[in-house]
Amino acid sequence: MKNVYVIRHCEAEGQPPVSPLTNRGLKQAIELATFFENIKVERIISSPYKRAIQTIQPLAKQVNVEIEVNRQLKERVLSTNYLFDWPGKLRNTFEDFELKFDGGESSQEAAERITEVVEDVFKGAFENTIIVSHGNLISLLLNSYNKDFGFNDWSNLSNPDVYLLKSENKKVTFERVWR
Repeated sequence: MKNVYVIRHCEAEGQPPVSPLTNRGLKQAIELATFFENIKVERIISSPYKRAIQTIQPLAKQVNVEIEVNRQLKERVLSTNYLFDWPGKLRNTFEDFELKFDGGESSQEAAERITEVVEDVFKGAFENTIIVSHGNLISLLLNSYNKDFGFNDWSNLSNPDVYLLKSENKKVTFERVWR
């Protein structure tokens, strides 16, 4: 059985790729490392965004595992234009996976991007892998394994949040294990 722990980054100062964790977020990252103390973490893959890398640095240091940065785990861009009603627009993309706004990525495209990373991990040799990414992208990943996971579930995610995905007999299941 393969386990993939998918982590939404800790509390951050903003949305840009260079936004760091807040002081509270840095403390959350240490708490997260404590949560994984009794789990043999063999591989860590992270979004290139600063807040994602900072989220997993304490654990990577604790278990002496190098953080692999993967651009496929960066947050989904809904649009390159300012969307006044972005929550409504985001909701629409959960209802129509092909819907795409100017300069943005459809839910289908984003889901395929993160699912490809997870499926490659399941095919790999490691038993316990951690993936650190962002709320919208993680929601789309979870939706790809359970269509009931949607916009309302996205809105109930916390920073941080941890889901455990298990692959047994080519079937993937998941559960929330820490928030």
